[in-house]
Amino acid sequence: MTDLRDLYQEVILDHSKRPRNFGELSAATHHAAGHNPLCGDTVSVELLVEGDRVTEVRFTGSGCAISRASASLMTATIKGKSLAEVESVFGRFHDLVTGATTDVLGDAESLGKLQVFAGVKEFPMRVKCATLAWHTLHAALHREAAPVTTE
Repeated sequence: MTDLRDLYQEVILDHSKRPRNFGELSAATHHAAGHNPLCGDTVSVELLVEGDRVTEVRFTGSGCAISRASASLMTATIKGKSLAEVESVFGRFHDLVTGATTDVLGDAESLGKLQVFAGVKEFPMRVKCATLAWHTLHAALHREAAPVTTE
C-alpha cells in the first residue's frame, strides 16, 4: 500500500509542478472562473468546443498541489471527449472524491490517472481543492456567468 501511496503522491506532485495544458486559450468558446475563499485557490478554465466535442482546454490560476494537479489531470482527461463524456467523467470524479459512490474500485479504475484523488475523501477540506477546477469546468460548459465558489 505504501508503494501505491508513493506513486499517487508522485503523480500529484508531477502535475502540480509541471501542469499540463496550463495557460490561456485565445480561441476559447467557453470559460469560467472559480475561487476557493477558504484557502485562496483560484482557477480559470477555457474550452474550445466544436460541435459536441471539447477539442482544446486550458487552465490558469494558482493554488495548492491538489488544486493544480486536479486541474492538470482534468484537462488531460477531457481533451477530445464529447460533452456527454465530460459530464460523465465529472460525475464519477466528484463521486470518487466525495465518497458518494459505493463502487470506489470500479469508479477509480474507469477514471484512469484521476484515481490518485481517491484518498481525498478522507480530508474534507481537500475535497474542495480537488473539485474546484471541475466545478469551474462544469460552469464553463453550461456558460454560467457567476464565478464558481466552493463556499
